[in-house]
Amino acid sequence: MLFVKKTLGVEINPAGVSFALLNGSAVSPRLERVAYAPMAAGAVRVSLREPNILDPQAFCDAVRSAYNLLLHSGTRLSIALPDAVGRVMLLDVEGRFKSRAEGLDIIRWKLKKNIPFDIADTHLDYQQLKVRENGDMALMVALVSRAVIGQYEELLVSTGFTPVRIDFNSFNLYRAFESRLEPQNNVTLISFYDKTLCILIFFDGVLEFQRVKELSGSDGVDSRVFMEINSSLMVYRDRFPERTLDHVSCIVAPDVAQEFCSMVAEATGSTPALLEIKSVVKPADTAPADQGSLFPYTTAIGAALRSL
Repeated sequence: MLFVKKTLGVEINPAGVSFALLNGSAVSPRLERVAYAPMAAGAVRVSLREPNILDPQAFCDAVRSAYNLLLHSGTRLSIALPDAVGRVMLLDVEGRFKSRAEGLDIIRWKLKKNIPFDIADTHLDYQQLKVRENGDMALMVALVSRAVIGQYEELLVSTGFTPVRIDFNSFNLYRAFESRLEPQNNVTLISFYDKTLCILIFFDGVLEFQRVKELSGSDGVDSRVFMEINSSLMVYRDRFPERTLDHVSCIVAPDVAQEFCSMVAEATGSTPALLEIKSVVKPADTAPADQGSLFPYTTAIGAALRSL
């Protein structure tokens, strides 16, 4: 084949920069290379309101250093950022919107007291999940400070890249395994990635419950994690007492996978399936193939899949 489409995903966090280079198709993705570079201590600090990048030169150096290891000339990036950079809310709204612009205005008005930063400085996007029997629309709304997201974009552009998509880690984790999860309709996905616990529950293919909690200092299998899972599921069961938790899946580092899955089984009453990124991509000879080496690139792979 003369021309092969390649896509580039990158995860950025205070610890470092992780790239994944894919080719092939969304149905059969091939992992060509991965690359990582550590971030200088204190160069990046995750915040909802304040600039995240405290040392722009160190940030750009880390991005360029990791990118150079890929031996790739493309510069279009799909980016995964920590969930704590923004907020995601599930919201019901009466009636229908006449246009997307009207929808954004109505959502801003409804959320103006709940947005944790200046409404004038808020980038807002939404997706209609379903129309309920009473005619209300169920929406998923994502919020992020324009100043925060703009800083990432500007520095990546200054380093020679073209950011095409920016998303949170939790969505890129789901996207990495979407082809396996989507056909099941009723899905409970519980992940612990980059010190963050995420619970996503889908019913009839629609996201019904979302909880993201940063747990700094946790290894994923301590009492804090178990208590957060239990308390989140209690909220869900109170809200939807008629629901059962079907098709439970876990995403977690391989060294704690067995213990984490046991905790999830106890909390949900179901035996979870462990999702491993090594089963999603076919590695080239230039990429690692084992789960231990691939796990830190899971969200970067998920980001790259979005453009494949």
